[in-house]
Formats: sequence, structure tokens, C-alpha cells
Amino acid sequence: MSLSSRSAVAIHALTLLARRAESSLAPLPSAEAAESLASNPVLVRRILGSLREAGLVTSVEGRGGGWSLARDAREITLYDAFAAVESGPILARHPHPPSTDCEVGRHMRALLETEFEAAEQALRQRLGRTTIAHLLHRVHTVERELSTAPPTDAH
Repeated sequence: MSLSSRSAVAIHALTLLARRAESSLAPLPSAEAAESLASNPVLVRRILGSLREAGLVTSVEGRGGGWSLARDAREITLYDAFAAVESGPILARHPHPPSTDCEVGRHMRALLETEFEAAEQALRQRLGRTTIAHLLHRVHTVERELSTAPPTDAH
């Protein structure tokens, strides 16, 4: 399976939960998370369920229930979120073996495997360096910059 939008949804949801934790608010209801994501609540619950299985979030059912981070946002990396919701290689491989009768076909699978594995390792390392707390800090920084920016001329 190759990379899907599940990773982006998971990271968005974790960042929402980090913001909620920072403000000491009650758990985040799925419907509210889905609203921020402009997504289907069932999809959001499914992804949050995967994050719960990975030990990244907890949930409380019933009135006043919702989702919360299971760990400090400084301890959750973007790779943690990715790994919780994605499976298999990031880059899709040949769906079936290429022809061995062709000079390119005989070698392409092994050559691509080397390149794809190196690219996937680089992605894992990069996502592993950024935490949800770091992402939330960047959200706050951009919001501050937008709120202090001078109004643009409407001409």
C-alpha cells in the first residue's frame, strides 16, 4: 500500500488534540475533529481508532467524552502518526514481476527497490525529527504572524 491521506488526517487530529491539551480543555469529540478536518466523522473515528491502537490517543465514551493525547505532544513524532495509520511500503512497487526477457525488465525491480528503500528511509528519518508539539508551535507562530500583519490594500 502506498502513502494515503490517512497520515495527513492523523497528524492534523493529533495537532488538534495537542492544542486542546495545552488549553486544558475536555476531550475532543469526533464531530469537532471532523469539522476541523472538513471530513467524514466515520473516517475520523476510524483514524483516531488506529491512533488509539498505537497508544498515541485515548478515548472516553459518552456525554463529555472524546479523544485526548495518551502521551505528551513532545513525545509524538510525525512518523509515529504515519506508522499508526499506514501499512506496507510508502512507494508502490511493481504489481507483478516485469518480463525477464527484457534487459530493462530483468533489472528494474532490484534497481527500484534500492532507490525506493533509500527514499522511504529518508522520509522515516525526516518525519521522526518533527514532533506534534513542534507542529503546534508552528501553527501558533503562523497565527500570530497573520494576526499582526498589516491589512492589505483592497485595490
